Parts: sequence; structure tokens; C-alpha cells
Amino acid sequence: MWRASRARLAQLRASFFRLLCLLPAGVSVRSADLQRATDNITIRQGDTAVIRCYVDDKVSKVAWLNRSNIIFAGEDKWSLDPRVDLVTKGQLEYSLRIQKVDVYDEGPYTCSIQTKQQSKTSQVYLIVQAETLEVGEYLEISGIMRTQAGRYECKASNDVAAPDVKYVNVIVNYPPFIKGAKSSETQVGRLGVLQCDATAVPKPEFEWYRDDKRLSNMQGVSIQIIGTRTLLLVANVTEEDYGNYTCVATNRLGIHNASVFLYRPGTGRDINGSACVSQSVWLLVLSFLLPLLKC
Repeated sequence: MWRASRARLAQLRASFFRLLCLLPAGVSVRSADLQRATDNITIRQGDTAVIRCYVDDKVSKVAWLNRSNIIFAGEDKWSLDPRVDLVTKGQLEYSLRIQKVDVYDEGPYTCSIQTKQQSKTSQVYLIVQAETLEVGEYLEISGIMRTQAGRYECKASNDVAAPDVKYVNVIVNYPPFIKGAKSSETQVGRLGVLQCDATAVPKPEFEWYRDDKRLSNMQGVSIQIIGTRTLLLVANVTEEDYGNYTCVATNRLGIHNASVFLYRPGTGRDINGSACVSQSVWLLVLSFLLPLLKC
């Protein structure tokens, strides 16, 4: 154990003396003594930073320093931080990589290069941006209406990276509402078509009734459901088929119904199922009212 420690100490001393030869005389490892302007690198906390340094084939010695601390002297690692290593692609790159960057990594990093003719240093200042906070703006919609459903965009930006955009689809659930109901004026022997259109979220389910009896697909009667529309088809209409029908729309939030009519031509019901008075009846009423008005 003692022999291994002495060997390691000797190795560090040798590296230290090599580094002393690398640094130009009278140059201390301080940002004020640099030979070129300082570049800034901004990175988010937790990401990996790669601080680039490129050399040529005339370089004899090279080292990385952080303030006055030696990180690498050539290939010898002086730093005890396991997150730090070298990126060397061929003989021309001598870059420093720091994984899982933290705020205490912020500061100046110096790449010192020694050639046969001269020595030079370049410095990069690493700026660490703190992690995104768990707080932020939010959109609150009180008493939301179904007309406010749709796609909403959230955009976040700062001076570190390009804006980040996320989209949120807002779905507003509401009970069914039958917005259209069509009756059918159909002759005996023809096809009668009754129709209901509803709006609802979740999508509604439909049922048809004649009086209190629920209808189903059977001989002469067919029920079709197309999205939010339902059709009741009565084939080969008979006298017994004329009358009032009810369509019912339901989902887990509620129920809504509407009445429609299958009627013979000339009986005085409009196409939307509401009762109306025929022209002959109006004439009869007016014949009784006119003598009273004259009085």
C-alpha cells in the first residue's frame, strides 16, 4: 500500500513538473492573464457540457485548468471528479467534458497549449442555468362553456434555448341536447323517415319510442345511428304507423328527448313535428269571429 502511494506521488510530481514546463514563465493561471478573449458557454443544470479546445500537430504539451486547479495535464487526470473526462478525436481535439453539470461547476476553464515556438492559453467561461422551477403560469377557466373546448398552446422561452411549445386539448363534457327533430309526411305504402340530431360529449346514445314502447330493428322498422344523428325508417307505412314518436339521446351526464310525428299528407302537421292549424280551420274560426268584431 505504501509503495503504491509513493509511486502515485511520484507520478503526480512528474506530471506537475511537466505542467510547469508547459505554462509560460511569469504567467499565472488567472483570467486577467489570458492571451485571447473569453468565450461564454451557457448550459442547463444537469446537462453535459463539452468545452472545446483544438490543437495542431506542433503542440508538445497541453493542459486543462479551472481557476488555479489542474484538471488534466496531457492525458493525466488530476481532478478526482468522476464526471470529468477528455474528448479526443484524433490528435487535433483536446476538449473537456463535464457530465451532469451543477451550479458549482460555473466559472472559467483554461486550455493551455505549449508548442516549440510559443505557449498560449484560451479560456471559456461556463455559465450554469438553474433547473426549471416547479412553478409557472397556468390558465384557469372558471365556469367553462362547451364553446371553449379546443386546442390551447403553451409557450415557454428564456435566453438559454429556443422556445418550447406544448399543446393541450381541452375537452368539455356536457349532456345531450337535441338540436334538430324532423317529422315525416308520408303516404300509405311509402317509406317514412323520422330524424333527430343531437350534440353531446361524450357522444350520445339513441333510443326510439312509440308511446311507452321502446322500438328496435324489426320487420318494417329500422333504426340507424350515424355519429350524432339517428334515423327511424318505417317501410311501407300503414294507417297504424301514423302517430307520435319520441327519440331519446343519453350519455353519462344526462338525457334529452324530442317528439316527432309520422302523419298522412294533409293532416296539418309541419315537418318539424309541431302542431299547426290547417287553412280550413282558420277560415271556420274567422267566420265565427267576424260577426262579433262587427258588433
